[in-house]
Amino acid sequence: MTDKIVLASSNAGKVREINKLLSDHGVKVVPQTEYDVTDAIEDGLSFVENAIKKARHAAKHTGLPAIADDSGIEVDALNHAPGIYSARYSGQGDEQNNIKMLKELEGIAEENRTARYQCVMVFMRDADDPTPIITQGTLEGSILTEPKGDGGFGYDPIFWLPEKNCSAGEISLEEKNKISHRAQALNSLIKELKSKKIIT
Repeated sequence: MTDKIVLASSNAGKVREINKLLSDHGVKVVPQTEYDVTDAIEDGLSFVENAIKKARHAAKHTGLPAIADDSGIEVDALNHAPGIYSARYSGQGDEQNNIKMLKELEGIAEENRTARYQCVMVFMRDADDPTPIITQGTLEGSILTEPKGDGGFGYDPIFWLPEKNCSAGEISLEEKNKISHRAQALNSLIKELKSKKIIT
């Protein structure tokens, strides 16, 4: 059984979210920054490749099992872009990313603005693990014509959630954590870890 896992991220929100779900299983999740591990180079061509690179990097430098995720948004009218480049779409942060996307979609009809958040999560027992556990979560929606709400982060203010009848920037963090692509991938990962007796 595993009681400590390193998270290949320095994002405090991610650490809190993952710790909350794994603490019930007697597992402590620590960010890689606690071991002075720098970010891995994300030069893969898919969410899966980048998540594996990050998990392997964290496991190699800490000697601990590792969890990593890679996530982003894909927009059908933009031929699945920005995808793995979501965080650095404009090169200037969240607000500029949103402005760029709205500009790219100018004139595109509402029914053709479909999009989805994707998250791939990877668990590796060690840096040489030949069979990493890989899970995926998807949150379907569409892109608005202007931002709504100031909650969340990334593309949340322009990402419309049809089943909630609001943007992802207008729901509480608690509510978002129940339906998000990351929560889906993490819950699937926990099931896999339990079934393989890696956690209790």
